[in-house]
Amino acid sequence: MPGQTNAERGREVRGRLLTAARELIAEVGWSGVSTRVLAERAGVRYGLVHYHFESLQALLRQATLEAMADMLDGTAALLGDAANPADGVGAMLSELDRYNGSDPASLLFIEGYLAATRDDELHARMGELVARFRTALTASFADAGHRSPDAAARLVMAVFDGFILHKGSIRS
Repeated sequence: MPGQTNAERGREVRGRLLTAARELIAEVGWSGVSTRVLAERAGVRYGLVHYHFESLQALLRQATLEAMADMLDGTAALLGDAANPADGVGAMLSELDRYNGSDPASLLFIEGYLAATRDDELHARMGELVARFRTALTASFADAGHRSPDAAARLVMAVFDGFILHKGSIRS
């Protein structure tokens, strides 16, 4: 790429690897992703995978966590943009309706949750993302004057979890 610095090329390659990882996890499952297939999908040489990431697992972990963080942050923003928490929760549920359990994002998350049962670091970092999201919910309920903001946030999160699980088990 003419005119690009080494750092810019490196960021571009990392971005392509992360995108390819997200796509492949959804298509073939976490354990179905190989370094060769990943490099091929990203359009880079095989050796660049390990140049940019300490391992294939580290790359898959980062790709999944970034996707989850983006989704949770976007969902939390819906709550922050709403006139009141009830409208915010409604907006979040409407957003969740985009996912049907077999779409690429749902499959990526399902694979990530399964991988977290075997990967302590992924499990811990996913827990941090969920805790951050719950904190945002709690703050929104507290700002609105809810009597039990933490309990309300936990209840909303349980509803979301159930909603996602049930959507994933129903095929239209």
